[in-house]
Amino acid sequence: MGVGGKFWDLLKPYARHEGTDYLREKRVAVDLSYWIVQHETAFKATHVRKPHLRLTFFRTINLFSKFGALPVFVVDGTPSPLKSRARIARFFRFSGVDVSGLLVAEGVSSERNKTFLKCVQECVELLELFGMPVLKANGEAEALCAQLNAEGHVDACITADSDAFLFGAKCVIKCVKPNTKEPFECYHISDVEDCLGLKRKHLIAISLLVGNDHDLNGVQGIGLEKALRFVRNFSEDEILNQLHEIANGNSPSLQIVSKVVDEIMLCPVESPAMSKTSHCSLCGHPGSKRAHFKSSCEYCGTSTSQGCTRKGEGFKCNCSSCNKVCFYCSVEFFLYLYYALIIPSLKVFDWQGRKEKEQQKHENWHVKVCNKISAEPNFPNDDIIQMYLCNKHGNFTAGDGLCLSWRCPDIDILVDFMDFHQHWEPSYVRQRMLPMLSTIYLREMAAKPEKSMLYGQYVFDSIQRVKIRYGHQSYVIRWRKMTSTAGCIIRTNSVEESDKPQEEIVEIDEFNDHLDEDTAPQIHIDDGCCFLLTDENMELIRGAFPEEVERFLHEKELKASKRRKGSGFKNEGSDEKSESPKSKRVQLKLTEFYQSAKVAAIHAKQGDLANNSENQEDGPSKEKKKVSGSNLPKSVRRRLLFM
Repeated sequence: MGVGGKFWDLLKPYARHEGTDYLREKRVAVDLSYWIVQHETAFKATHVRKPHLRLTFFRTINLFSKFGALPVFVVDGTPSPLKSRARIARFFRFSGVDVSGLLVAEGVSSERNKTFLKCVQECVELLELFGMPVLKANGEAEALCAQLNAEGHVDACITADSDAFLFGAKCVIKCVKPNTKEPFECYHISDVEDCLGLKRKHLIAISLLVGNDHDLNGVQGIGLEKALRFVRNFSEDEILNQLHEIANGNSPSLQIVSKVVDEIMLCPVESPAMSKTSHCSLCGHPGSKRAHFKSSCEYCGTSTSQGCTRKGEGFKCNCSSCNKVCFYCSVEFFLYLYYALIIPSLKVFDWQGRKEKEQQKHENWHVKVCNKISAEPNFPNDDIIQMYLCNKHGNFTAGDGLCLSWRCPDIDILVDFMDFHQHWEPSYVRQRMLPMLSTIYLREMAAKPEKSMLYGQYVFDSIQRVKIRYGHQSYVIRWRKMTSTAGCIIRTNSVEESDKPQEEIVEIDEFNDHLDEDTAPQIHIDDGCCFLLTDENMELIRGAFPEEVERFLHEKELKASKRRKGSGFKNEGSDEKSESPKSKRVQLKLTEFYQSAKVAAIHAKQGDLANNSENQEDGPSKEKKKVSGSNLPKSVRRRLLFM
């Protein structure tokens, strides 16, 4: 979806892998249609009741509570006629119908199918009960997401449509992998501009050449690599105008060709299009940071457990990729140049002839591409260009100051909604919603510490411990229920259920994670009081209950110091304890208290053998052959202990 020709593969090397807290307290625009399409793909071969509602429920809770984001959901409006015709052509193509001579009617309906619209409407109702803002685009949802990002209303977009960059998006999150240390795969337009030299209008030109959602064909005979090489010859301000000129039969000036040839002649070994070997941002050596995190690279020379060392200031890598020397910067070049000037008749190096040859070769390639563009009818499509450059994809203007607000969930109505559509028990819905409610409660307590209870039933009791999952630390918080345990409305899960993987924001290819649910709060009943254990963000807890955090850290330090002192006392008294014969017989001492019938029979048999040996031999040999439980090997005694 988006730009054709495997456009995402072109951007893949420049993706950033961000951590769990990347979206905390940030606004993010979510393409709701993209989520629903994932639902249909994930549950295609399973029997799940209304999967779009189920995963929207869990994904929204996790995006809001676990990742701490403030989501803004965007739904599609009426698609353009160009998109409708392209959708019909795609349907015929996937059906095996030859569409080369097929004429699509101009008056084709632009509305989506009713089943899909019903799924969207049900998800919108669920999100509104959650208190999430929902916006409707005039056309494509990713276009409005990109506009919100470009105007600063949101910090990122979650969508798999690569044409979000063409609509002006600054940061696009293509996929989220929750069960990893770096779950977000982000693409920044600044990285694309710096590494590929492509700006927004360059990307629009590439989409026109290779095809997009509004024109599947593009220009015949031009793929992604050829289009990338072609658009680099022009600046952002002139690329679209040059496409119009070429389509009208006017070839661009040959000065551009000469400029490109000069760049090639300057360094034929290393061309701008040649990709450099990726290097780790931590140690600076070849390889990715993710691979070096698992095991140390060969250049650092550290052990696998220690990992790579951080590079210092002014670090320069000495690998073979970085040590490539341009031929025309080497000693051989100056030798060739010297002999060419001293003895011109030898013609050791023909600079001008080489340049003319390269220029002629590039001119021929450039002319072929221009001929293919000029042969394409109705190219370029001005309607597509205008649609990409338009900045009015929503029912608001920049001067109005779009106000985005998040409300508290309407729990009672939401429980009835999920009971009606999913047949879920009210206690189950309330249990799964508690992470979202606790996040809202902690945010309000950090801003204005006025609320006394969570969900009107639980008060903050204590910080139990620090939990680390996928490299991310969180506090395990203990909440005390103010009412009796008989009225506890949140049910517990069995151990088998709690050990299952969690359902979170899931990538479309990871089908195993789509059926799993988020971890429910654990319930503990002590002296008639009901306690809940939840995992909370450490910064939220510090902002809401700073005194409790200080007390927890102080107690943790005291326990650590006591352990250190205790270990010191044990070392001092180790000599005295070693003199005691009973301290060496810990396992035998346990068997004296927990003897089984088998052990007693074995000891009796051993006693008989010992008596027989005493009767048969005299003197020192009796002591050597005496058999008793205390003289058995350690492995035998261990097996006797755990029989």
